[in-house]
Amino acid sequence: MSLNSLDIAKPPEQTRVVVAMSGGVDSSVTAALLAEAGYDVVGITLQLYDGGAGPRRAGACCAGQDIHDARRVAETLGIDHYVLDYEERFRKAVIDPFADSYLAGETPIPCVACNQTVKFRDLLETAEQLGADALATGHYIETRQRGAHRAMFRPRDLDRDQSYFLYGTTTAQLDFLRFPLGTMTKDETRKIAERFGLSVAAKPDSQDICFVSKGRYFDVIRKLRPDAGDPGDIVHLDGRRLGRHDGIVNFTIGQRRGLGVAAGEPLYVVALDAASATVTVGPREALTTRRIRLRDLNWLGARAPEGYLGAEGDLFVKVRSTRPPAPARIVAATGGAVEVELVLGEDGVAPGQACVFYDGIEAGAEVLGGGVIAEGLPAGRLAAREPVAASA
Repeated sequence: MSLNSLDIAKPPEQTRVVVAMSGGVDSSVTAALLAEAGYDVVGITLQLYDGGAGPRRAGACCAGQDIHDARRVAETLGIDHYVLDYEERFRKAVIDPFADSYLAGETPIPCVACNQTVKFRDLLETAEQLGADALATGHYIETRQRGAHRAMFRPRDLDRDQSYFLYGTTTAQLDFLRFPLGTMTKDETRKIAERFGLSVAAKPDSQDICFVSKGRYFDVIRKLRPDAGDPGDIVHLDGRRLGRHDGIVNFTIGQRRGLGVAAGEPLYVVALDAASATVTVGPREALTTRRIRLRDLNWLGARAPEGYLGAEGDLFVKVRSTRPPAPARIVAATGGAVEVELVLGEDGVAPGQACVFYDGIEAGAEVLGGGVIAEGLPAGRLAAREPVAASA
């Protein structure tokens, strides 16, 4: 039997596809295109936090208005639609670890944890229980069959590339997932929404973290962890004590504004020590990081990380979602830990963020996997460190 447009050996009308519908234009168009192609489409919207630990924020992913919008789209398309209460799962898998990570002096990415757990683990399991052949989302990413499994690639619209948040997807999950928007631009997506007469065609994209109100992370953490915010010292790299602070959760690596200290030079947060509640600040040049150590590696590439040891020119990494991939080398790989040399250096690398690997920088470049930044080694500290011996 020939493959359908989702690379599944069934006619579309015999292929059930669960679509994760957030109430935004991307997932709505995904559902519309699949329904138009004749697939048996079931829309599912997850209630993740509304009324839970995080404060409400209008327009955020999976809040009350978004659930309403998803229902309206499903009605327009004539597809079945269900709302599942995943609030408790979301709290345990995403919100609680987010708070704990900040208290440990890290800068976490809850969207990565959400994709790894609630969406691509729990929802995928639900889709299988519904007899689905695939779970489709509105993410801008491409997957293609390569041998026995599917591989992940950067999308056509690099301005919408969401691979940084999807690096933690496992090979087994990729085999079940489909991303119909990977070959489209955002403008094309909105035009398709208009063609279908969807009420969300002009709806703005959600911004920031869905459960954080007005970007005030500390308010969420204070509510979840009332004992958070132990005061401590703000010290300069040269050892001077410059002042006091109310909690390291108010700071992140690379921060300049709101430090609460007066100095004759611009100062940036260069280190956070949760054990001593110490915030270390210094000049901008102290932010330059040359090497990072990763934990919780999720590798997707056909070539193992050890195969890139010392290699030049065929490996690139993103250490922030808003930055393009930059040249890198793997200098150590043992077990689940990898150490990476940033060829050009990066400013403001923070523990808790992701480092995502690519085999190129262009659209269609393969996403090789990634890990959580456990430690960044600024240039000054690296110079005083023992050389790292590459090992397999």
